[in-house]
Amino acid sequence: MARLAVALLAATLLAGCHQPDLSSDGRAAEVAPFAPVSMRVHPIFTQIKDWTGDGRPDGIEALVEFQDAFTDPTKAAGKLVFELFEYRAGPDPRGDRVVNPWIGSLADAADQRRHWDHTSRAYSFLLAYPGIDRGRPYVLTAGFEPPSGGRLFDRVILQPPAVEPRREPTPPPATQPGRRTPEP
Repeated sequence: MARLAVALLAATLLAGCHQPDLSSDGRAAEVAPFAPVSMRVHPIFTQIKDWTGDGRPDGIEALVEFQDAFTDPTKAAGKLVFELFEYRAGPDPRGDRVVNPWIGSLADAADQRRHWDHTSRAYSFLLAYPGIDRGRPYVLTAGFEPPSGGRLFDRVILQPPAVEPRREPTPPPATQPGRRTPEP
């Protein structure tokens, strides 16, 4: 009787164990909700930068974020194509293309380590273009092509920095704060 109980218990435990389907179809179904479904070029942190410290802009630092089906930040694998255009007013702000496209790779672990920024949970790319003019607006586009096919796209308008109006120094107060009277 004890052997029968042990055998039934073992059969019940084994029946409850589920071996995950590691075939390509089963794996794709498990990973699909966490795959990138949208992308954005971050509009605040993507800027013309001087990364050599010589006082002249060296190009653009582009920060690219991917979101999964839950709109959470996620990593991605594939190829990014960045293009820079002159800005023009109108429904499509892309004017003439300024430089040849930059290709960014997220194909392997080395690419992931090189571009992933843990703080922002996004990818950072330094797009070298020493001829960039900090005083002009540009349109930066990014297209992402994952190995599984499809394409994600975004663009951002890089505005020249605003010139702050010159402010006169604040004069000192006309009276000084009084001294506190000690309590009796």
